[in-house]
Amino acid sequence: MTARLSTDKRMSPSWFKPTQDSLWNRFRERPRLRFASLINLVWAVYVFGDVIFSEQLGPWWGIATAISFPLFLLLYAAAYIRPLRQVPWFAGALALLSYATLDFNHSGGGTYVIYACAMLGFEGAPKKCVVGMAAVIAGFVGVAYFLVGWPVPVIATISFIALSVGAINVVYRFNAQRDVELKLSHDEVRRLAATAERERIGRDLHDLLGHTLSLITLKLELSRRLFDRDAEAARREIEEAEQVARHALAEVRSAVTGIRASGVVAELASARLLLNTSMVDFVYSADVPELPPRLDNELALVLREAVTNIQRHAGATFAEATVSMDARACTMTIVDNGRGLAGGEGNGICGMRERVRALGGTLAFESVPQKGTAVRIQVPLVSADRFPSAGARRDDALPYDHDRLAS
Repeated sequence: MTARLSTDKRMSPSWFKPTQDSLWNRFRERPRLRFASLINLVWAVYVFGDVIFSEQLGPWWGIATAISFPLFLLLYAAAYIRPLRQVPWFAGALALLSYATLDFNHSGGGTYVIYACAMLGFEGAPKKCVVGMAAVIAGFVGVAYFLVGWPVPVIATISFIALSVGAINVVYRFNAQRDVELKLSHDEVRRLAATAERERIGRDLHDLLGHTLSLITLKLELSRRLFDRDAEAARREIEEAEQVARHALAEVRSAVTGIRASGVVAELASARLLLNTSMVDFVYSADVPELPPRLDNELALVLREAVTNIQRHAGATFAEATVSMDARACTMTIVDNGRGLAGGEGNGICGMRERVRALGGTLAFESVPQKGTAVRIQVPLVSADRFPSAGARRDDALPYDHDRLAS
């Protein structure tokens, strides 16, 4: 008997558990939207509006409210935890509940119609959603005017509110979908760019090092064979192999510098795509001066960190970046209208300071709570050539690089 009960319990469907394709499950990584779905129930207080606005409650008001309100809560929850394809059915059931309640609870019936139209905005193409809302509102108008005898202004007001709420949900949903698609396309572009860059690096290293290492190997083999017979010829072969190795080392350094450099111009374009995806209007001047390679690389990394902070923490709706250069210094400014710096400096800002300090420059923050932050970086052009970039490998200290040691 116990085994049978446990089997029945295991096989019984958990109707109140959110399904994989439910709206609630889609919000699992966006807790704000889950919270908003609960906050929207605040408007359900209008179900009891007749207590305040009606001069006399009918004898069936309490019974109609006691029956309809729990059913409304059940349908509202089902719209979020059941599969999205079922949402129109729940909205239709809520509309029928509204029609049945209109004659007994006026404010409750009107409130249910508004929630029904809001649910119809959760799923489907815009045209399908609008048709569904029009059908719900048409049914409401017919029942309210012909059967219950509501005034036309009241019917028009509730119909307008219901259609507006439903349309807002449709617009918001499709804007969110476009944002997701834009982010996915951004990630795909970056992935393809990274793949193309890896392939380019592989080809360059093959072309750069393949022939050179083969030549060095042949000369070293030749010098080993000549070592006992002709020491002078062996020494010449070793010197030539050393020269080839030095030349290859210089080419590798040049290639690595090109790989590391992302550039301020490219980073500004990437920043616009990132911030626009997060609904932040990002503005920058397309006329960016040509910067020295090392300075261009380091400022691009500083700009990337600043933009990441805006996207993650600032809560801004507008940001702007400017880059200017004169004969003595380069200045970059990033401004946003977010909430400002709330606490101490994190690892990102510390990394920005270290990079700017390595270039011999200065970094300053101007922040006003709830009004935004301005970041100003100024780097002397002389220091950009004198100081090594932050985190750069000190290849110039290698023991076999006599030319660089001598300089």
